[in-house]
Amino acid sequence: MKAGFRHFAAALAAILLTAGAAQAQSKVTIAIGGGACLCYLPTVLAKQLGEYDKVGLNVELVDLKGGSDALKAVLGGSADVVSGYFDHTVNLAAKKQEMQSFVVYDRYPGLVLAVSPAHTAEIKSIKDLAGKEVGVSAPGSSTDFFLKYQLKKNGIDPNNVSVVGVGLGATAVAAMQQGQIDAAVMLDPAVTILQAAHADLRILSDTRTEHDTREVFGGDYPGGALYATTAWIKAHPNEALALTKAILGTLSWIHAHSAEEIADKMPANIVGKDKGQYVAALKNTIPMYSTTGLMDPKGADAVLAVFSVGSPDVAKANIDVTKTYTNAFVEQAKAAGPAK
Repeated sequence: MKAGFRHFAAALAAILLTAGAAQAQSKVTIAIGGGACLCYLPTVLAKQLGEYDKVGLNVELVDLKGGSDALKAVLGGSADVVSGYFDHTVNLAAKKQEMQSFVVYDRYPGLVLAVSPAHTAEIKSIKDLAGKEVGVSAPGSSTDFFLKYQLKKNGIDPNNVSVVGVGLGATAVAAMQQGQIDAAVMLDPAVTILQAAHADLRILSDTRTEHDTREVFGGDYPGGALYATTAWIKAHPNEALALTKAILGTLSWIHAHSAEEIADKMPANIVGKDKGQYVAALKNTIPMYSTTGLMDPKGADAVLAVFSVGSPDVAKANIDVTKTYTNAFVEQAKAAGPAK
């Protein structure tokens, strides 16, 4: 009887410990502006690696068409945190909406402006996009901002170009291959997939490398980050810190493993049927991922400068860009050491 009671007590204790751990986990919903895009891979990979669980978070990932949709989910209250491009926080600051990034996972944006193979003969430069239809992930997303910046930079009125939302993955590739649009702002793996099928794919602008990013923007330009309203961050500092630790752990894992090993950890529906193409795109993308998670103040300044060119509202808003990001959580996470 005593032995039986001990077994029962041990089993009950295990159940209570498990229940306690589950209750201790904080629920956080992250809206992603296109989960299949390699630019957002660290957010998805963190889930696959169990990094969120390590820091006591129950994270739900909500996959949406583009960054603007992810932003709407947070502003509408259906998600807590955006996994999207930092530049949205600057654009919103002009509208007196306070949002702040707290960990950066992309050193540069990886945006590519490419011409549909069916329209290569007629479009040889960005100036030739006047009067054309150009695809973006979703209107109001970072792909849309990038397009408008490039058009203005080349003397084209953005209003003379029709913008079409085509997503970031297979839908964007199909729209380009079928000639439904004249050009598109895309990201990997979609760009690499198109290049594999069309070796002569015309690229008008590329920000997948540090050199190319500096050519386009005149300096470093941060891409993907986790950001939320400043009100949420103030009310949930423990969750923001835990998310930061999870992303830092994931970034460290990425830079310690091969593209093949990373692909093996990703969901099959994201990798797709052609794993070789996915790995090839990933090899091109790995240098894009941050090694520190920190926002470079000069990069934030560059985002403000770019938006000041493309948006009159931003130009006249007198934005203090230092309020659109914080490195405090990254610094705190690094001081505490890796999650176990």
